[in-house]
Amino acid sequence: MFCPNCGQERASVDTSFCSRCGFLLTGAAELIQTGGIIPRVTPMITKGDTPRKKGLKQGMFIFLLTLLVVPIVSIFTMAIGVEPYAAAICAVALFMGGLLRMAYAWMFESNDFEVGTFGNVVNQLVNRQRTAAALPPQHSVPINAEVPFRAATGTWRDTNDLQPNSVTDGTTKLLDREEQERNH
Repeated sequence: MFCPNCGQERASVDTSFCSRCGFLLTGAAELIQTGGIIPRVTPMITKGDTPRKKGLKQGMFIFLLTLLVVPIVSIFTMAIGVEPYAAAICAVALFMGGLLRMAYAWMFESNDFEVGTFGNVVNQLVNRQRTAAALPPQHSVPINAEVPFRAATGTWRDTNDLQPNSVTDGTTKLLDREEQERNH
């Protein structure tokens, strides 16, 4: 298989990316297997509630928690013999906190189901394949028979034939230059 982005041949079946340009080849392999038809991906919908419904439930829980916490705190403050400021603070905080949480969920949170983690990854891969750079449009440039063929100036080398340099080559060359400069 060849990379549809740059034309580099796939190094092995086990690689998922092009060795030259880094293009994700797994989606391209699936397209070739299906004859160019993008398979339909059904998103994994998490069982449960929408974010809005979850937020409303949390707000209601905090709001109703007022009915449990405030009497307990007021009993403790009476048992200790201090002013009931803690009970008043709990009452206001839980009552208002619950109402504010419900208001936030109702106004700002989505009423759509959340897509699970696996569904997000698959959808991103499919969308990436759809938005990936396509082949350029077909065009025809007539060749004028009167213009002679010119050989390309410069020498081209395939990057696969290049040998990697040693880690110390650059340092060695730098030290050789410094030594030559000292001698001159």
